[in-house]
Amino acid sequence: MTVAARTPILELHGIAKRFGAVQALVEVDFEVYAGEVVALVGDNGAGKSTLIKIVAGTYRADAGVYRFAGDAVTVARPSDATHLGIETVYQDLALCDNLDVVANLFLGREQVDALLPGIVRPLSEVEMERRAVEVLSSLGVRIPSVRSPVATLSGGQRQAVAIARAVMWNSKVVILDEPTAALGVAQTRQVLNLIRRLRDRGLGVVVVSHNLADIFEVADRIIVLRLGRRIATFDRHTTTPEAVVGAITGAGLELPDDRRLTGAAPDGEETA
Repeated sequence: MTVAARTPILELHGIAKRFGAVQALVEVDFEVYAGEVVALVGDNGAGKSTLIKIVAGTYRADAGVYRFAGDAVTVARPSDATHLGIETVYQDLALCDNLDVVANLFLGREQVDALLPGIVRPLSEVEMERRAVEVLSSLGVRIPSVRSPVATLSGGQRQAVAIARAVMWNSKVVILDEPTAALGVAQTRQVLNLIRRLRDRGLGVVVVSHNLADIFEVADRIIVLRLGRRIATFDRHTTTPEAVVGAITGAGLELPDDRRLTGAAPDGEETA
């Protein structure tokens, strides 16, 4: 069945978001299908961070429709997105360096042994360790030990742990924000292979990145935002990096005056 004939697992239509005088997003459509990798690209200030934060429930759109598995839903907070099966791995990874891999994978979702009500229940360390090994092995992630402190891991291993945490809770869509930033060649290869495995497991994967070489290795479709609008969509197999760069920079694109957006993004937005 072709992509066009399927229902997107995640679909946003007509999304708009304003921060004071700055119109960050204007009538943006965005869709992700199960079993595909979508790259979201654009220059600084294009609206990428704002869009993924709306998907993740950090921001709420001013206008537009949010659908999941074909049904209209309301995502007003991150827990709403998590409940649907949408997980976001931001560039800072949100890992605790002083804790081991098991503790990071179960952070906030710790399992406890079943005892009588009212009695303090100890953590189910054996079961959590077993499941951590199982999840990491299923994703092909290799680390010295699941009891290794995260601070001792390489950049690629840390990224892999963050991704594993995102997918071990019955996730259906995973958003990766600059997953290969500041990684070496070998570590980047490890993360790209992991992204392919997520797609092969049937997840919808969104990769936000400035690295076109990485995007052309793993993406199925490339969606370009410019000045808060979706202005192009490419099939990675039939396009070229030059065409994508042209869309990102606006080469050959002339927007009417009433569609040009002015102003800077709010503090902390679109800095990468």
